[in-house]
Amino acid sequence: MLVDPCLSTRLPLPGVSRYMAKTRPLPHVVTGRAPEFLLDAYRGMQTIRMFEQQVLQLTRGDAPEVVGSVHLCAGQEAIPVGALAALNADDRVVATYRGHGWALESGITPDELMAEICHRAAGINGGRAGSPYVTAPQRRFMGENSIVGAGGPIACGVALAAQVQGSGRVAIVSFGDGAMSQGALHEAFVFAAARALPVIFVCENNGWSELTPTSKIARIERLARRSLGYGIEGVTVDGCDPTAVRDAVAQAAARARDGKGPSLIECKTVRLWGHYNRDIEHYRPASDKKNAAERDPIVKLRASLTESGGRTGEELDAIDASVAAEMEAVVRRCLAMPRPDPATARDHNYAPRASVVSAGTDISEQEMTTAQAINRALRDELATNPATLVYGEDVGNAGGIFGVSRDLQKTFGEKRVFDTPIAESAILGSAVGAAMEGMRPIVEIMWGDFLLVALDSIINQAANVRYLTRGEFGAPMVVRTQQGATPGSCAQHSQCLEALLAHIPGLKVGLPSTPQDAYSMLRAAAQDPDPCILFEARALYQTTGTVTLGGAIESACGAKMRREGKDLVIISWGAAVHDALAAACNLSERGRDVGVLDLRWLSPLDDDAIATAVASCGRVLVVHEANQTMGFGAEVAARIAERLSPHLKIPVRRLGTPDTRIPASPVLQAALLPRAHAIVTAALSMLEPAVNSRRTQ
Repeated sequence: MLVDPCLSTRLPLPGVSRYMAKTRPLPHVVTGRAPEFLLDAYRGMQTIRMFEQQVLQLTRGDAPEVVGSVHLCAGQEAIPVGALAALNADDRVVATYRGHGWALESGITPDELMAEICHRAAGINGGRAGSPYVTAPQRRFMGENSIVGAGGPIACGVALAAQVQGSGRVAIVSFGDGAMSQGALHEAFVFAAARALPVIFVCENNGWSELTPTSKIARIERLARRSLGYGIEGVTVDGCDPTAVRDAVAQAAARARDGKGPSLIECKTVRLWGHYNRDIEHYRPASDKKNAAERDPIVKLRASLTESGGRTGEELDAIDASVAAEMEAVVRRCLAMPRPDPATARDHNYAPRASVVSAGTDISEQEMTTAQAINRALRDELATNPATLVYGEDVGNAGGIFGVSRDLQKTFGEKRVFDTPIAESAILGSAVGAAMEGMRPIVEIMWGDFLLVALDSIINQAANVRYLTRGEFGAPMVVRTQQGATPGSCAQHSQCLEALLAHIPGLKVGLPSTPQDAYSMLRAAAQDPDPCILFEARALYQTTGTVTLGGAIESACGAKMRREGKDLVIISWGAAVHDALAAACNLSERGRDVGVLDLRWLSPLDDDAIATAVASCGRVLVVHEANQTMGFGAEVAARIAERLSPHLKIPVRRLGTPDTRIPASPVLQAALLPRAHAIVTAALSMLEPAVNSRRTQ
């Protein structure tokens, strides 16, 4: 039951089943079945339906205007119409890939959306998103998502930003019943409940998990019952009734704004058409199609308006004709629009690069460990930028398992430095949403290996924001993690994964090798407009060095020559730099002049520094701790071979860890890792021909 303050008695809301601990009054402004709301809802639902009909037609024929799979929302129109009628104009919306209705109700115009779906330059994303990934933060629409369930963590981040900023905004996220099986969404429930975030989860349950009946997957009739396990209030409503949806969302929004946390609303709805535009639905019983047609929300609302709502069929026919004419005009205008300029295909992966992101003040020098340097960088960013957040597993009260974030929470409070559930997808996904909303999250993934359980949030989400919005928005976030082998660490705690993420356009990837770089690179990343991944070497946390504090912060780019040399240059990064330097010293004692170039940032890669180093000696050894096959060294070697071959005296050589898993045994590790002695041996094999040649002359 819901309580209507306009009534003196408790009345059941049609089509609603509750799983909440308590009932709370709804805002009086949205209760009831006011004729003006229902008429507006009818027009909105017909707009969505007829828009989708036009899209479907544009996918047909031998030369369709819309190519690829398109997921249409026919039958589900009452949900976005009802939900957004209950929210404020500045509340935020995250949608599933079946989200055209949500986009239109959020404020994206039919022309902008149709042009995007038809891959036109005037589309809201310039043809970069297409149908399933429309993104328009400028319209409060944080985006559709073609990855099932991925919107949940992002919505948590949007809600987290609202909570920290004290804006009073609410985030709402839609997803299908199939997404209720996705781990990322369950992590979002846990994360939202733990932080009491102002987020509303809306499950559009049409009974089909793509091509499989949901009843065969979920052994529970009402998915909203799962909310009890998370400490989230849940409700099941008739998703074909815009009033029921509106009132349920209104109550959830009121709870959220009161600091009472998230809600789950399951909207029982129908899918009138196939899973996608070319779905012939051979798997779907005729009885299911018939039942769906009988529940058509537009047919039901029309009947309600004419039978008891005081509206005539002629009045509704006029709306139908008006909307149909409008949608036909939208298509005509769209098809007359130009397609995107091919020259722009590579634009907007990254923000324009600046050489210095902040000037230096109050310069001082201190001797400190790498771990202390990272702590100081976090402290300085928290102190200078109120938008900075630091969070992750155990980073708050405990200060992290390596002490890197120690005492930060005591200084800056639990609102800005806090612990999270063990939920990497939620941590990373929330950082994306918070960054899109103006925050500067610095999140820690405890072990680099744990990135693998949540790569979607980085690769499919963070890396795409700037590209999709044509540079208008970004996801300026930092992901800190540590990697590499140390004695006793096993295969699940030793992998070096930098090549995996350096492969992804839109991400910046750095590996500091000194306390100074640990400090300055983290500060550069924290002030960068793009998402940055910093791989810290666990083996280097206790190494010491002099750190200049308060100096100018360079942008997130640029290699450094750690040692000059004329005979050979070793190109390396991260922990392997120290082995390279030790090898260079050993070789110097043998009369070989060997340089060491520390790449520091793999993306963007400093091609100029590489070119200078190669030209100086003509012999290059690339060294890294990661497995050799398809390690980032292969990219460095390929670039040198392609672009700098005239400078080479002999072919480039790579040295990495053999293609095997990392054992825990220190003895076995020593047999695999490219430490200084192995580098010396490899370098000598490249230098001996030159020595022998000089001797014979």
